[in-house]
Amino acid sequence: MPKVVVGLLKAEQEFQRLQAKDARETGARLGLEVEVVFAEGHAVVQIQQLFRFIHAPEAERPRAIVVEAATAEGLERVARNAAKAAIGWILVNARVSYVDELRNDHPGLPITMLGTDNAEAGRLQGRQCRALLPKGGNVLCVQGPADSTATQDRFAGLKETLGSGFEVRGLNGDWTEASGEKAIAGWLRLKTAETFRPDVVVGQNDSMAAGARKALRALRREWADLPFLGCDGLPEGGQKLVAEGVLAATVVTPSNTGPALEIVARWLRTSELPPPAVRLGPRSHPPEGQIRRRGGR
Repeated sequence: MPKVVVGLLKAEQEFQRLQAKDARETGARLGLEVEVVFAEGHAVVQIQQLFRFIHAPEAERPRAIVVEAATAEGLERVARNAAKAAIGWILVNARVSYVDELRNDHPGLPITMLGTDNAEAGRLQGRQCRALLPKGGNVLCVQGPADSTATQDRFAGLKETLGSGFEVRGLNGDWTEASGEKAIAGWLRLKTAETFRPDVVVGQNDSMAAGARKALRALRREWADLPFLGCDGLPEGGQKLVAEGVLAATVVTPSNTGPALEIVARWLRTSELPPPAVRLGPRSHPPEGQIRRRGGR
């Protein structure tokens, strides 16, 4: 049975757990042996994990590696070593500069970047803001890590869609609920927080949005009625939070690991190679026309 390694970030992140589950279920359906490893958010740990598979005896090496990078460009050396060892390389939710060269140097391997169209996810959040604030206002955005291309693309899409009439401030977390809570608590201690009252809080994922809400409700009771927006939109995560009134809306993003393993399975079966980049479309939940501002709970 062909082996594929799936490298993910943190086991405590709900979207990462979803991707692990999707990888295992898709692998079982496609006849692939899937091994999932979590880097616990550390780039060095991730590099060591992946090199362990690349440097294994030839018979024990995976046919491909699917990885969501702790730091995207930081895996270039790993990617080049994987390709030299005849291991396919599918980078999830990141945009890097070395993929075209790697594809040219190893034309028989499945090498691609696959992930959510994060700029469109940001645009969707921008349209959700506009539905809540048709006259404009202040938007506080709790983002992922600053060096993440998902963070950058979602923020760019948000600002592009909001345009004039909105003022946007950004804070950084690490995709966890605790980091969203910490980012807000730290921001509230700054002088700049005294002159910027948000009209809506945008979390670049549902966990950080929930953490931000928890912090604001604890530390600024007068802001208890603010609407919060999230992203990821898992049925038992963001969608449930919308149903409960915790979030005004979320963006549903598909798991990346299943489609990545489909690419590997197709390559193994037919030698078909993927394009340099594959983008998966997000959607608003609820649909944009159904978003309404509700009072705080």
